[in-house]
Amino acid sequence: MTFTLAHFSDLHLGPLPRGAPLQNFRPKRLLGAISWHYSRKKIYRPEIAEALLNDVRAAATDHVAFTGDAANLGSPAEFPHIRRWLDRLATPDGLSYTPGNHDVYVKVAHEKSLKFFEPFMTSDMPSDAAFPFVRLRRNVALIGLNSALPRPFHNAQGQLGLGQRERLRQKLAELRGKGFYRVVMLHHPPAPGLATKFRNLIDAEELQSILCQQQAELVIYGHNHSRALHWLKQDGANVPALGVASASMAQTPRNSAEWNTYEITRVGGQWHTQVKIRRWNGELNIFEPATSFTLEQTA
Repeated sequence: MTFTLAHFSDLHLGPLPRGAPLQNFRPKRLLGAISWHYSRKKIYRPEIAEALLNDVRAAATDHVAFTGDAANLGSPAEFPHIRRWLDRLATPDGLSYTPGNHDVYVKVAHEKSLKFFEPFMTSDMPSDAAFPFVRLRRNVALIGLNSALPRPFHNAQGQLGLGQRERLRQKLAELRGKGFYRVVMLHHPPAPGLATKFRNLIDAEELQSILCQQQAELVIYGHNHSRALHWLKQDGANVPALGVASASMAQTPRNSAEWNTYEITRVGGQWHTQVKIRRWNGELNIFEPATSFTLEQTA
């Protein structure tokens, strides 16, 4: 049987709620609000986010993966609005979420921010920490990492930390032994050189080593707002890492909103992953097929 997984990222859901820049006031949030009003609100469009919601729902995939940056300023005023949007898209059992740097833009109390997303980050495997969480869906395991942390203005770096990396290593090994197809999901690109300085994952080299050592079947991420496929190669391993464009980006000559579907099947001991990409057409105001390709790995 085929398991279908939808994936999108970097929603940056607008418009900003009234008073969002001033709630839990921080200078960085005010600067971000100025950037939003003069630039970013023209790029990340709520009507495209709404079209994405309808397009993903119509696809009726088995599960949805959202790799962060739901918010713009990480303001307490944004999270109830985002949660209502998520509830319209899928139930907590049907959607898995990992935080992005805009979701933790500055330090803010958990109960006023990421707590709204907790139902989408619950784990089906026992753990002494929130991350990584593991969600088991038939023969597919979704492993959610948290690479987001508050950083100074003009710095969007992420970091997992030693504890989260070691727990990931253990979960990957355990799930491999049980025969699961393992999807590792995080916000930041998972290897060195995939993001510019001040936007990269600080411990990307260590993460790449774990992913290759444990031969993860698929890694999905966002953050760069662009489509990408990289093969992580180390010690004979060949791990595909797919980045997705922003989910609400208005069409430009070089880029546009996109979301991916991964159709996962196993035949004769080999995993087959069919990747289908849907892209926003700003002239027709619809998402439409853009391209597709197949990943094949020996189990």
